[in-house]
Amino acid sequence: MKVKQSRWKMFVVAGAAMAFVVGMVSTVPNVYAGGTIKVDDDKWISIGMGTRTSFSMSEDGSASGAQWNNKFGVDNARIYINGKVHKYVGFEFNTECFNCGNSGQAAGPRTSNTFGSNSGMGMLDVIGKFEINELVNVWFGRMLVPTERGELNGPFYHAVYDGFRTPLNPADFSTNFGAGGAGMYGRDNGVTFFGKIHPGGTHLQYVAGLFTGTQSGPGTTAGTLGGPNLRNSLKYAGRLTWNLLNEEKNPGYYTSGTYYGTAGDILALAVGGEYQNAAAGSLANPAPFGAFTSDILFEKVFSDKGVFTFNAEYKRYWAGSLASFTDASATAPFATNFPIFGGTSFTGYAMYLFPQEVGIGRFQPYGRYTFVNSVYQNALDEFEAGVNYVIAGHNARISTWWRHGNLSTSASNYPGTTGFAGGVAGLAGAHQDSFHVALQLQY
Repeated sequence: MKVKQSRWKMFVVAGAAMAFVVGMVSTVPNVYAGGTIKVDDDKWISIGMGTRTSFSMSEDGSASGAQWNNKFGVDNARIYINGKVHKYVGFEFNTECFNCGNSGQAAGPRTSNTFGSNSGMGMLDVIGKFEINELVNVWFGRMLVPTERGELNGPFYHAVYDGFRTPLNPADFSTNFGAGGAGMYGRDNGVTFFGKIHPGGTHLQYVAGLFTGTQSGPGTTAGTLGGPNLRNSLKYAGRLTWNLLNEEKNPGYYTSGTYYGTAGDILALAVGGEYQNAAAGSLANPAPFGAFTSDILFEKVFSDKGVFTFNAEYKRYWAGSLASFTDASATAPFATNFPIFGGTSFTGYAMYLFPQEVGIGRFQPYGRYTFVNSVYQNALDEFEAGVNYVIAGHNARISTWWRHGNLSTSASNYPGTTGFAGGVAGLAGAHQDSFHVALQLQY
């Protein structure tokens, strides 16, 4: 009876949270676009913002390990600044709240200025853009490493609220740029080339980048060196996307998890990956890191304006043997070793956007499955079922979803050794139920 009462309380609290969020969104205006100051067609600057907040309840996720946890969180708080200073020259500058507790990005401490130890606005993207024509474009600075669609969607353009459920890339998993890290939030310092051609009426986009990648931090003893990649070899990354039906039109080489039917029928096939020599493991046992990714996006718009969307992604990571993470330096992650995931993973979802408006938005139910098979530990999986309430595409959306699996309670991004246990204390891979409600807004 105690369990039943606890679950009843869970749904009452969740329902109240959902009602509160819906009440907030009912006051959102109908125009969604960043403000622009325009000198002429070749010189302008725009500013926008994005925020994502959520409420979650996880079985046995409390500090005691025996009750449901209840947690409100600010997952993202971003400011976007874009502009052009010449017909062919532009810039992008975005910020993020690095210590807000983002649930969809890399675990670990944030290395930014903090206020009250729980917030800190910092530089996310700083990009100088030379966009010559459709075939040849070059970006310099700090930007997303081009690999799979999930990375290039970013948190705001996924079709689901928490899109990052497969193991993270080094630039996500790291806690800093430069020595002792490999980037943050999927970003790294480097240069990216991209362009598009249209063979046979289809649309083929290429992206290739060169980045700093993993660099070693200091050793465990003052004045000593530690970690892999002491030679500072660079990271290579790239992606090919083939649109067989309508063309996807996004800024630069960014992507979206859905277009809500605005782009017509979409069938996009893509492969990507990255490689860096001696970028994983430890000083004593360095290993090259390599990743291969493939993904598919299919979106069908029906005559009644209903939209079916299917997205799937497969990853294969190579990061050395377990010996690379079990020497003496393994007691200090990121300072003297880089314990990145090795193995395979898959995630896929299907969703349907109903054509009828209910209130100020449209409902979009979906189902999702994620499977992670590490070479260092047992296989993990997770089922997710949810509903998006789409008000203005990616600019205004409420999401609610339920999960069941052991992915959240396991150290899926680590080799799985005791020293790297990254899951919830006491659960160690136990299956867990959780319930979530979230709000996303952009301007």
